[in-house]
Amino acid sequence: MQKITMPMEVSKNFLEVFEMFITSQTAKGVADITIRNYRYNMKNMKNYFDAERPFDAVTKRDIEAMVVAMRKAGLAHNTIATYNRMLKTFYNWCGSENLSTLTIATIKEKETVKETYTDEELRRLLQRPEKGCDFGEFRSWVVVNFLLNCGCRAATVRNIQNRDVDFDASQVVFRHNKNGKIQVIPLCSLMANILREYMKIRGGKPEDYLFCDVYGGMLTEDALRHAITRYNKSRGVNSTSIHKFRHTFARKYLLDCGGNAFTLQKLMGHSTLNMTKHYCRVFDSDVGKDYDLHSPLAQFQKTKARIRR
Repeated sequence: MQKITMPMEVSKNFLEVFEMFITSQTAKGVADITIRNYRYNMKNMKNYFDAERPFDAVTKRDIEAMVVAMRKAGLAHNTIATYNRMLKTFYNWCGSENLSTLTIATIKEKETVKETYTDEELRRLLQRPEKGCDFGEFRSWVVVNFLLNCGCRAATVRNIQNRDVDFDASQVVFRHNKNGKIQVIPLCSLMANILREYMKIRGGKPEDYLFCDVYGGMLTEDALRHAITRYNKSRGVNSTSIHKFRHTFARKYLLDCGGNAFTLQKLMGHSTLNMTKHYCRVFDSDVGKDYDLHSPLAQFQKTKARIRR
């Protein structure tokens, strides 16, 4: 009698294993923007690496050859480091799943100075809209003020609900963060007043999104980006990066407002101080207890008021 044998599992290619990794990370609750970045990075890496080859056939030399190809193509060092960091995360997961023993060497990113908005650009952007402006312009003005008060990411802004704003405690709760952790951020009195006025106009239920579209629904990623682009350009500011407000918040908090790196770490939601140091150059300084003394928004507006007098 012929012995019955089970067929061997067909070897998966690199992309198929990568999709297993994506599924695992998604199930684990990794932020949507991180998952999108993984996919975006892999799409670009495929230009320098044969991702259709069998996964078991990929060697350390293949990864090194990919890095060399990227350098010859003129990719920036930090861009290559970002791709390499994702591969390292991927292969660490593969190791935990007993899929591979391959280890990826770290490519250290070069320290770069983050671009920030100038004081003149901030004066233009923070100028209150004229009475009778449409809802979109007023909302964008409030968002710009909010970004300078809190230094949060665009995805966090989009996911804030009306109920997350606590005027009694002068704080706002961020439930949608890159690291998946809930974060509580103080509001300076100026920002609280701006939000009170905005929320009277915005209305809605507690579970509705704070910064909504004209129909009261959640702003998409593209809608928020386009709204800020239009707003900035209407104020004569060519730079339209939302993330640049985060850089500006960090720099002004440290240099102009007397904040320190340890408090900034908490405000920006970084899990380690090294992430904060990587984000901006750190300057040691004492920090006061009153957030009105440390909010970049409040500090900037006070400075502007003193100049006008």
